[in-house]
Amino acid sequence: MGRGGAVHRVYSVVVFVILAALDNVAIGIVPPLYGSIATELDVGEGHIALATTMMFLFSAVAAIVFAYVGDRTDRKPVLVAGTLIWVIGTAWSGLAGSYPSFLAAQILAAIGLGGVASVSFAVVSDLISPRRRGLVMSFWGLSQGVGTLAGTLVGGILGHGDWRRPFLITAAAGVLATLAYLLTYNVPRGESQPELAGVEYDERIHHEDIPVILRRRTNIWLILQGGTAQIAFGSLVWLPILFRARAEDQGYSPGTAVLIGSVFATIFQLGAALSILGGLAGDRLQRRTPRGRALVASVGVLAAVPFYVVLFFVPMKITVPDGAGTGAVIRGVLANVVTEPTVAACLATAVFALMLTSANSPNWFAMIADVNPPQHRGTVYSLGNLVNGVGRAGGNALVGVAFHRLSGTFPPPLNYAVGLAGFVFFFVPTGIMYWLASRTVAEDMARTHADLLAVASEQRPHGDIGGDATVGVQGLTAQQDPGPVR
Repeated sequence: MGRGGAVHRVYSVVVFVILAALDNVAIGIVPPLYGSIATELDVGEGHIALATTMMFLFSAVAAIVFAYVGDRTDRKPVLVAGTLIWVIGTAWSGLAGSYPSFLAAQILAAIGLGGVASVSFAVVSDLISPRRRGLVMSFWGLSQGVGTLAGTLVGGILGHGDWRRPFLITAAAGVLATLAYLLTYNVPRGESQPELAGVEYDERIHHEDIPVILRRRTNIWLILQGGTAQIAFGSLVWLPILFRARAEDQGYSPGTAVLIGSVFATIFQLGAALSILGGLAGDRLQRRTPRGRALVASVGVLAAVPFYVVLFFVPMKITVPDGAGTGAVIRGVLANVVTEPTVAACLATAVFALMLTSANSPNWFAMIADVNPPQHRGTVYSLGNLVNGVGRAGGNALVGVAFHRLSGTFPPPLNYAVGLAGFVFFFVPTGIMYWLASRTVAEDMARTHADLLAVASEQRPHGDIGGDATVGVQGLTAQQDPGPVR
């Protein structure tokens, strides 16, 4: 495997995708097991939900520190350190014998997770040319969604009998992924930028660059949109609880209900896999107008709202063998998708809703890379991730309070449906902010393009400013891609 060759680059992208998935497996394990963990640790479910909330917050704050360090130094050791921290925290979570120990372990894991997410984004953005950013970022973003789904499934299947097992297995997988990461290509900053072809780019972030970052108006909208988007997404971690409550309402035992809820939530979130279509649509429209990615994201999140509302209220008739083994319950759930029209209707609605909102992720990633030079991308991502974390933590915490308050008026599972439907309307301001970003993105891309050309011209022979010097923003997004991964 040649160092830096096409095969090595593909291998590196694959490893980053796997790492991103595992990060989110660690996050997705807990919600399906709220009841089981709470019972053994002798606390209420709200205490375990608080651990998830704290995880979101600490992950977001840690991401800023890791991202800034990564933008100033060699990124590979920073990523290894972040991965090892979340592996230790996840393993400790599975061994915790008390609630304070479990909470501390989750916070430690969150610190490592924040570091891996922010620094790996900067590295991946340097592996991908502007032409293919939407598509490849959709795979990277999809891996995070798949990881969350896998966490939900792993938590429900492996943890319904022993809640500790999923944490220990995930930590072991993290160790293997770390070993694989040691063999990845150490990507130079700015390597995928056409403006920097043939020059060595060694710019690093400095404290005085923060005002520069915030003066790019597109960055402001890309950072702020996550606050409202993640309130909605944060509430959706309770989706397994909605389906569990529906199963219990139909008379299923708690153990079977937990398994039903986890499997249904996993199946219904398969629409996230269609984020690839959102990435492709963003790439395609971006070749026609610099507003393309922002418009695709805006339309997607706004159009999804009514479909989510329908999903929460469409009744489902669940028919699986109560008290049966894991395999029998899973087979029963999968059979319901074909034999029960209500389940099929829910599935179709969920897939379409998640397909629309999933257009958000790859285009957000790609726009951060489009409007920022390489040495700023990790920090901008981490600032957005901080707002995302606050929003997601708020959504996760507030929806639990809403469910409790609503239970006085609406019995379960209706209280969960009403609460989730209310929170999904936070997607509306998100869509508006993407539209506002579409109005500023062309100017910010042009400025970044000019800045990179200026740096490159200083390193080239006098009078040679490179073949891209006359390429405008429109042409920059549509130029020929030089290789299979770049």
